[in-house]
Amino acid sequence: MVGTSAAEQVGQIEDECEGASEEERQGREETIVELCDCVIDLASAFYGVCGKELRMPGRSRGQVARIRQIAMYVAHTVLDMSMAEVGRGFGRDRTTVLHAVHLIEDLRDDPTFDAILARTEHIAKTVMRGRKVWSLR
Repeated sequence: MVGTSAAEQVGQIEDECEGASEEERQGREETIVELCDCVIDLASAFYGVCGKELRMPGRSRGQVARIRQIAMYVAHTVLDMSMAEVGRGFGRDRTTVLHAVHLIEDLRDDPTFDAILARTEHIAKTVMRGRKVWSLR
C-alpha cells in the first residue's frame, strides 16, 4: 500500500473486509488491538509512564501525549499498520494518528530524539518480530 493515500488504504481494507466473514473481521480487530496493546506496554516500560495513562481516552498531559504519539508512530512504521488500524487499536481517529506520525517524523530532525526513537523501534522490532497486521490479510 506504499504510495497510496490514507483514504485509499482505508477503502482497500474495507473492501478486503467485505469478503471476510464476521469471524475473520472480529479476529483481525482483536489482533490489531492486541498488537497496539503490546506497543503501548513497550512504550510504557521504556519511557516509564503508566500504561493506564497511555490508554486513557481524551487528552493527556504533554509527556503522556508525546509518548502515545511515539507508540502510534512505532505501530505504524514497525508493524506496518495503516493509520486507521492504529487509530482503532489506540481508540483514536486515524487523523489523530496521522498528526502523531507527522509530528514524530518532524522531531526526528533532532539527533538526540532520533537516537531514542531508533532504540524504541529496535526494541519493538525485536519483540514483535514477524508480527504484522498485513500478514492477516
